[in-house]
Amino acid sequence: MAEYSRVKSTKLVLKGLKDKSKKKKHKDKKRKRGDDEEKLDVVGGWWTVRSFGEISGSVAVEMHNNSYIHALDTGLFTVGAPHTGDDEGPDPPEQFTAIKLSDSRIALKSGYGKYLGINSDGVVVGRSDAIGSREQWEPVFQDGKMALLAANSCFISYSDSGDIVAKNKTAGDEEMIKIRSCAEREVKRTDDLADEDRGNVKSCEVNYVKKFQSFQDRKLRVNEEDSGTLKKARTEGKFHEALLDRRSKMKADRYCK
Repeated sequence: MAEYSRVKSTKLVLKGLKDKSKKKKHKDKKRKRGDDEEKLDVVGGWWTVRSFGEISGSVAVEMHNNSYIHALDTGLFTVGAPHTGDDEGPDPPEQFTAIKLSDSRIALKSGYGKYLGINSDGVVVGRSDAIGSREQWEPVFQDGKMALLAANSCFISYSDSGDIVAKNKTAGDEEMIKIRSCAEREVKRTDDLADEDRGNVKSCEVNYVKKFQSFQDRKLRVNEEDSGTLKKARTEGKFHEALLDRRSKMKADRYCK
């Protein structure tokens, strides 16, 4: 009997049946990985862009750990002091305006009204009043990381003296940056609810009146009766029918009876 006690017992798997536990673990890992990808990197309302199409309006260029490219009144740029707070976004001298020039290139304008460019020494400067070939930048995305390619075909980084330069033809860890935007993001909805059906019953009724009314004077006419019937209809699944009945009384709908 001692020999039997040393034998490790395993779960019985019948022929033709698959072990679902491993499959479930794999799905859980995949789901977790997807959730991690969906998490936004947001600091003080400034979120990290992940594609070229998201670059527009006010942006900031983060060089490393909450330190941003900082514009100086000399027309040069340096790395600003780190922002320690989680809700602390870039300072005004660290904010730029992104202008799309093509499907792959942008221009960046500083708060001093000058465009960022590159000089013959590979130093990033902001002294131009117009966009030329030296003032064009190409964001490069790969494997969830990003680098910024200058007009001299080199990637930007910062030098030992603190200047922002573009001197490396290949992008290593020092050339990895983040472009942050404060533009309002389009929220991904998890339901198929129409825009008109969002909000309380009164706002929904206004939404549908705006959508379907056909008065010549374009004045909004909403049924002033108690909206309690709408709340009841919403719970009973007769919300749109009730809205139609209320609009028909106002003769404000081209689809009414």
